Amino acid sequence: MDTSALPTKDRLIRAAAQLFRSRGYHGVGLNDLLAEATAPKGSLYHHFPNGKADLALAAATWASDEMLRVIAASFAGAKTFEDGATTLCFKLAKLFDLTGQQDGCPVGSTLFEGPGNAEFLRHAERCYEGWIEEVQDHANRFGLQEADARRRAEHVFLLIQGGWQLARARKSSEVLRGLPELFAHMPQAASGTGRN
Repeated sequence: MDTSALPTKDRLIRAAAQLFRSRGYHGVGLNDLLAEATAPKGSLYHHFPNGKADLALAAATWASDEMLRVIAASFAGAKTFEDGATTLCFKLAKLFDLTGQQDGCPVGSTLFEGPGNAEFLRHAERCYEGWIEEVQDHANRFGLQEADARRRAEHVFLLIQGGWQLARARKSSEVLRGLPELFAHMPQAASGTGRN
């Protein structure tokens, strides 16, 4: 996607999200960020006073918001929770192929591979919790009770995170396309609310 028309701050955020996802936080220097964003020197600290650390938080937020949009789009036309989760897996498989099959989780690669400070870890938790809550909201919409919806949402999150890592190791998006077969083993509430 051509980002040249975007404001400098937005170009820096998107460049950082892409570079951190593919190289990890420590694999990216300030000159790399400025070159990828075609941003003038000095612009980084103008927009992000704490430099690379501030930019990493902004990049993780942007990437997390993109994931929230993918989740929402996956469930938008679904007839059941499982249909929405299946669509999500297929969308992520396509994204995996588009990114060259080696990129890590955009939040994890940025924040867990960063300086390891408490703010980075809190931010990662907020991003991941947002993804889980988005899936949980859709589970609730399909009539699952709160506790069951939460378990299903966490199960989807864990499958996708683990699936992405295994897909990277195998260099195959088929791992992600195969995740829906595991939905039959999703935890369900003892009350027998069952699958919708």
